[in-house]
Amino acid sequence: MTKTSILIPSRLNAKRLPSKPLLKINGISIIQHVYHRAKESKVGEVIVATGDKEIAEEIKSIKGEVILTKKNHLTGTDRIYEALEILDNKNKPDYVINLQGDEPFISPDDIFNLNKNVIENKSKIGTLAHNIKDKKVLNNKNIVKVKTEKDLKKIKFSKALKFFRDCSKINTINLFQHIGIYQYKMSTLIKYVNLKQSKNELKYSLEQYRAIDNNIFIDVVLAKKMSIGIDTMDEYVEIKKIMEYKS
Repeated sequence: MTKTSILIPSRLNAKRLPSKPLLKINGISIIQHVYHRAKESKVGEVIVATGDKEIAEEIKSIKGEVILTKKNHLTGTDRIYEALEILDNKNKPDYVINLQGDEPFISPDDIFNLNKNVIENKSKIGTLAHNIKDKKVLNNKNIVKVKTEKDLKKIKFSKALKFFRDCSKINTINLFQHIGIYQYKMSTLIKYVNLKQSKNELKYSLEQYRAIDNNIFIDVVLAKKMSIGIDTMDEYVEIKKIMEYKS
């Protein structure tokens, strides 16, 4: 039986919003919200990978599983790989989901659907995207967009061509809002972390380009529900209002 594990990389020293994982929404920290969404997907074991003891204690307080890594890593993917190396060899999964720790809105059903599609299509890397409903998203550099080979609204599964932050001069055909989650085949993850950071990865601050620039395809699955990542204080305040209003 194919085994998938969900790892959530998390750190306190984010440049745009320090201590972000511990900020509260409805009295629950952002990292705990993400952990709960991952558990609710019932895809597999869920582990938070962090170099910060404060985050580790936050997860332990809800009896969650956490692995302490080195404090500094180039990317979240590099952090989860270190956590996987710490795991006992008997527990190594076939697939690994890297769920970014600032996605408290993410749908457990979409996580489940991503895993299902990646396994069925034997993808090397898979991710989620959603329809862009607000044109303001196109110029918001904090929100990553993805252009796909085919229209996800019609086939719901297609190869990613490019990822963008600023889309003000980009043709919007087959352009979707990216959601911060990646699923790797274990052999692909090993290959990925042993590659040097590519020029486009460094230029655009998008780690997806390390795969694309090395001819590793990323397949995109259409998400049914929108998920909004938190990168700035304004986004935190906005999402906090939405989530607390709904409750």
